Amino acid sequence: MSFFQRMLASIGFGSAQVDTRLSKSCYYPGEEVEGVVHIRSGQIEQHIEEIYISLVTQYKREANDRTVTETREIAKYLVSDPFTLRPNEETEVPFRFRLADHTPLTVGRTPVWFSTGLDISSAIDPNDSDRIEVIPSPDMQVVFDALSELGFRLREADVQQSSRYGGRIGLIQEFEFVPTGHFRSDLDELEVIFLPASEGTELLIQIDRRVRGFGSFISEAFDADESLVRLRIHPDDLQSGSGHIANILAHLIQDHI
Repeated sequence: MSFFQRMLASIGFGSAQVDTRLSKSCYYPGEEVEGVVHIRSGQIEQHIEEIYISLVTQYKREANDRTVTETREIAKYLVSDPFTLRPNEETEVPFRFRLADHTPLTVGRTPVWFSTGLDISSAIDPNDSDRIEVIPSPDMQVVFDALSELGFRLREADVQQSSRYGGRIGLIQEFEFVPTGHFRSDLDELEVIFLPASEGTELLIQIDRRVRGFGSFISEAFDADESLVRLRIHPDDLQSGSGHIANILAHLIQDHI
């Protein structure tokens, strides 16, 4: 291998190319992800230190009185040990890992994607990006169905920075619902956040009451019209179905209006 070839590889010419091929494009948090990383080597032999797949999303935060959108890696998966690629070689590295439980759903304007990278000694690291769709897990879907049965309609969902509730990654996904049924005259909105739980499902629910009359302005100014409640739902309750969860949520809301 000539010095000229090494120099070209170091700046990306004639280097390896990577293409991640997923078994499917739609997943729910906690589901197993399978696929292969297809690698086509360049014109010279190159040593691959590692292949990694990063799970990436975007979130909003406040900065200088405005909202900015930023990108954050929320999980990283190592899918290979070091190996050497011979010149003009093609190979596939299979992988299997569990999608992080805190992966946000791709609802509203929230994107989620995998970014695959090869760590190559003395060369520009090639990479590949693949957008995925993230849908509710079975347990999350029970909660969403229960809210729908109570007449709540999802209005907006976004990922936000939260050092208090965001755990290791410092992010939460907030689902904002508006009442269209029984609670329409009592609530302005209902905000729901799914928190990490060792079993079952844990919710952080903000109940925004509808306040009328002279005191409404003062109540809203001091957030006196809002209640923040944590709710742990046991696996047995989830197994009982959305109607049972709807009853639990209805009693909880009723206690705070």
